[in-house]
Amino acid sequence: MTRTVRINEREVGDGHPVYVIAEIGINHNGDLGIAKKLIDVAAQSGCDAVKFQKRNPDVCVPEHQKGVLRETPWGVMTYLDYKKKVEFGADEYHAIDQYCRERGIAWFASCWDLSSIDFIEQFSPAVHKIASASLTDDALLSKLEATGRPLILSTGMSTESEIQHAIDLIDGDGLLVAHATSTYPCPPEELNLRMIQTLRNRYPYPIGYSGHEVGLQTTLAAVTLGATFVERHITLDRAMWGTDHAGSVEPQGLTRLVRDIRVIERALGDGVKRVYDSEVPIRKKLRGV
Repeated sequence: MTRTVRINEREVGDGHPVYVIAEIGINHNGDLGIAKKLIDVAAQSGCDAVKFQKRNPDVCVPEHQKGVLRETPWGVMTYLDYKKKVEFGADEYHAIDQYCRERGIAWFASCWDLSSIDFIEQFSPAVHKIASASLTDDALLSKLEATGRPLILSTGMSTESEIQHAIDLIDGDGLLVAHATSTYPCPPEELNLRMIQTLRNRYPYPIGYSGHEVGLQTTLAAVTLGATFVERHITLDRAMWGTDHAGSVEPQGLTRLVRDIRVIERALGDGVKRVYDSEVPIRKKLRGV
């Protein structure tokens, strides 16, 4: 096993640039035009990939919630109808696949049910994401592992024993593990960023961070603590309608986030003490040697 996993042409892990994932999720609100704008934002900001969520609402929506009425921008409708309204199908994902190729950015999805894995597999994604909510779904994990593709396992709302059980089900050669707290948005005191170091000490996989907080500082702190990949939800406007927008990063913030991650990478260095050439004149001036 290794702390490095290849996603397309990128090595992800220790000694490599942080892999930055812009989580579009369902922040497209069922609008392909919004999805393309968010892809543009991610590509222009220098992200490595965008991520979507794929569900079969008939399977994923609990029976007791299907008939619950909900106010939406499209009027009052049942929760099941709402989930179908914002779910992309084959036409939209073929368009997304083509558009991401044009923009030179990878895309993948978190699949929430078995049929969604079959659906996303037709696009030959470079990686699959296991959402925190799915960490205890053994059938889903086994089917994802059988694809032979790298898997990113998010660990929000999970106990240590649940995390270990999920990892035991998955072949570790292509596994990446993300620390997360599944609160939207998440207050700083519940981020528990030192779990990144705990996971690094416990598992021989690339360890990353999936953040749902407001602001950028804590994601940057995750990088200094050793996160080799980071994922943040993105939006065109945090005031947009939808459950995930409030904890998402707007375009200007995403640009700053990627920029500052790259600065931090250069600043961290290798931990070996040396006298830099730029210090020599100062050394001679102040020490005389």
